Amino acid sequence: MVFRPLFFTSFAVSLALAQPAAYTVDPGTKIPLSLINTISTKHSAEGDRVYLETSFPVLASGRIVIPVGSYVAGTVTQVKKPGRAKGRGELYIRFDTLTLPNGVTRDFRARVGGVDGQATGELDKSEGKIKSEGNKAGDARTIGEAAGAGASIGVIAGNAAGHAGMGAGIGAAAGAAAGLIGVLVTRGPDAVLSRGTTVEMVIDRPVSFDEADLNFGNYQPPRAAPATAPVTQNQKSAVPLTTRRVPD
Repeated sequence: MVFRPLFFTSFAVSLALAQPAAYTVDPGTKIPLSLINTISTKHSAEGDRVYLETSFPVLASGRIVIPVGSYVAGTVTQVKKPGRAKGRGELYIRFDTLTLPNGVTRDFRARVGGVDGQATGELDKSEGKIKSEGNKAGDARTIGEAAGAGASIGVIAGNAAGHAGMGAGIGAAAGAAAGLIGVLVTRGPDAVLSRGTTVEMVIDRPVSFDEADLNFGNYQPPRAAPATAPVTQNQKSAVPLTTRRVPD
């Protein structure tokens, strides 16, 4: 049997108690964020800042370590505008820092891992790239409308010359050509992430906090104002009316 001096046992216990508890958010954790500012391939440029806030609490070891309303700052790292003949707009975003409500800040690198269904375009999760929607249907409609307008004009001109059918064909071909030119000189839809859009941030490294970092005081997470239900006609009729006495 091995006997350990009481001094060393007490010292080990004291040392364990003195060390602050560590709480770690593991790599791969998805953190839902809400955009504070709108970004797009039309108005944003490389180096522009992106501002977001957390919309759901994140826990570690049973403790809330990233409460709702914490701030995240990111950077637009690349912008590719949509092409005229082909090609879609592309946005690349990198998340850089997390700031808790008490001011504690952590630097890291993270990417976009998801976008809510209300956002336009699509997400390449492997690269964190947001791509704008294609516009093939709109291009076909533009060409078709131009061809139809050209055919109508061709019919009128053909009737005047005594060749209605030929005029319609020539007019349709000319209209389609004009519509195609219009498509080729017009850029496709931009990639847009509007203010309020929910995106998922996926962290790529551990983010750790100790007990002192998580002292939020009397912090209360922001709450949405309760909705006021509209007063129905039946409810209006149920409200007692104030009567006024008519003097004798």
